[in-house]
Amino acid sequence: MKRRWLTLSLGLVLLVAALFIPSAQAQTPGLPAITLDVDQATGPADLAVTIQILLLLTVLTLAPSILIMTTSFVRLIIAFHFLRQALSTQSLPPNQMIVGLSLFLTVFIMAPVISDIHENAWTPYSQQEITLEQAWDRAQEPLRDFMLGQTREKDLALFVRVADISQPDNPDQLPMHVIVPAFIISELRIGFQIGFLIYMPMLIVDMVVASVLMSMGMMMLPPVMISLPFKLLLFVLVDGWYLVVESMVQSFR
Repeated sequence: MKRRWLTLSLGLVLLVAALFIPSAQAQTPGLPAITLDVDQATGPADLAVTIQILLLLTVLTLAPSILIMTTSFVRLIIAFHFLRQALSTQSLPPNQMIVGLSLFLTVFIMAPVISDIHENAWTPYSQQEITLEQAWDRAQEPLRDFMLGQTREKDLALFVRVADISQPDNPDQLPMHVIVPAFIISELRIGFQIGFLIYMPMLIVDMVVASVLMSMGMMMLPPVMISLPFKLLLFVLVDGWYLVVESMVQSFR
């Protein structure tokens, strides 16, 4: 009896499969075929287009690094890292939160520059009013002005001397390959200065707690365990995140 039911059930399953599977296959749209052909270039124009594609892919690969190093992100991430180290909170806030906060603040700080590039470079180029070279030149101008406003003359002079180029009459004549590294080392210097200013109050708290513990003879107790609550309390009472973010944003004005 069981064998009959098993045979009958198997027959029904095969019948349903025979009825519905072909119809489902017939209704399923075909997937597009993607092919990549590599042919021999027939002339200089084909070779030039190939080289342009390779250069475009290279720029897209390096785009995140380029955007990070030519904006306010460097100063922000260094200052927030020093803040976390000064509070002795180890991995709090986590790296994802610090990087995310730095990215959003970077977008906020760079909003005028991004808006200028969009209005004067991208919009005319997308409407075919200017060429790609003209759009590239227009896009460089606001970014160049931003970087020059945050770069020391000493750093610019360093790379002008190392690059062995003639002394320009004004900073606007400097090439981008000189401005970008000068801007980066200037941002590193300012980021470390801000980190030092953040670190000093917390270091004083650590020294006071360590002195009190030594005077009480509790030399085996790590001072960080006692100073951490006091540093967190001090940071919260003075509204530390507000002060740090405000000073960071104002430093670019």
